[in-house]
Amino acid sequence: MKEYREIEAWMRANPEASHETLLVESLPSPTFRHEGRMLVSFSTNNYLALATSERLISAAEKGLRKFGVGNCESRLLGGDLEIYREVERKLARMKKKQDAVLYATGYLTNLGVLNALVKSPQICRFYGFRPSTRMKYAYFTDELNHISIREGIRMSEADRVSYRHLDLNHLESSLKRSDAHCKIIVTDGVFSQDGDIAPLPDLMKLADLYDATVYVDDAHGTGVLGANGGGISEHFGCYGERLIHMGTLSKAYGAIGGFVAADAGICEILRLTSSAYGFTSTLPPDQAYAVSEAIEMVQDEPARRANLWANQRKFVSMMQAADFELVSTETPIVPVVIGSETDCDRFAARLRDFGFHVDPVKFPAVAKGKSRLRIILNAHHTDNQIRNLIEAMKIARSELELRTGIETRAMPPTLAALA
Repeated sequence: MKEYREIEAWMRANPEASHETLLVESLPSPTFRHEGRMLVSFSTNNYLALATSERLISAAEKGLRKFGVGNCESRLLGGDLEIYREVERKLARMKKKQDAVLYATGYLTNLGVLNALVKSPQICRFYGFRPSTRMKYAYFTDELNHISIREGIRMSEADRVSYRHLDLNHLESSLKRSDAHCKIIVTDGVFSQDGDIAPLPDLMKLADLYDATVYVDDAHGTGVLGANGGGISEHFGCYGERLIHMGTLSKAYGAIGGFVAADAGICEILRLTSSAYGFTSTLPPDQAYAVSEAIEMVQDEPARRANLWANQRKFVSMMQAADFELVSTETPIVPVVIGSETDCDRFAARLRDFGFHVDPVKFPAVAKGKSRLRIILNAHHTDNQIRNLIEAMKIARSELELRTGIETRAMPPTLAALA
């Protein structure tokens, strides 16, 4: 306990190392209430504003009335409801795969699947399986992949090779050197802190060349990318047997849960060997009803996605005209470079004074000195909200530059040179 008390004291003395949680009184749609005051969120993953839609709420109420609050059971025992199978069929069709498997959260999906893909032969031995060859597995993972991917790979105890962000030459050289029998390339579809998109067709070409599988975490792409919200595969028109899709239900679909879509054989193996599926409860029935409805809404309410992308284009154009440095401009995640962790916190706090909530993203989510304001556009943002945010950002930038200049001039010359 002494060690933790020392850490606690250090965090109190170094507030930039802590993260202040915003206690909210309503869910962002995209406005929400905080301490009795309405704020406009430019941080919510509720991209299409489905979470508070009457249609989704009605679907969830139907599930509540039929099944209650939760199933309190593993699906391998008595908790496998038909609504879960229905959602899995819909997700499989949407991803153009044979089957899908639901998990309680997206985070748990990555932990459970990436661990089980490697350990399945070992687990199946208990049922009498005898592999003809002892397979060596290796994961090849983009250095900026989500932490749930990194932890899932670590749990698997397989070889792990990290390649530089979107550097396909580095990835190919690593694949070429590997002596693994089973190579699995793992990537975010849309990278959550940078907002850029993985080059899926090029990754699939490398997979064909080196007999690898591609596992894509399409958490921020599902429901957003593609003509019908099908995600990164629909965005590129890129499908194939080597591709395993992972996704979440807590972003564009406005609910909770995660899933993996793959060939039927892989899904059946996961149902047998993935402890994150078989040894815990899955999402509550009301959430499954909501997700089932959300999948339909993404298809038959295209105006939501059209509004989202119109807002994204408008914001990017105006920010570029205002000479802000943007990390990427490909998706509704548009991070604005700040740099200093302290400055990033100050910038976000000042925006809150103006009535806007924007997440300051700092280490360890990004590298030290690479802090940014992660702006996430929403289908229900209005023109005025976007314009007013940019005006507030201009004011906050001017104030920050003035403050930085004053602080630098107040330092002794030798310290100012090091600042």
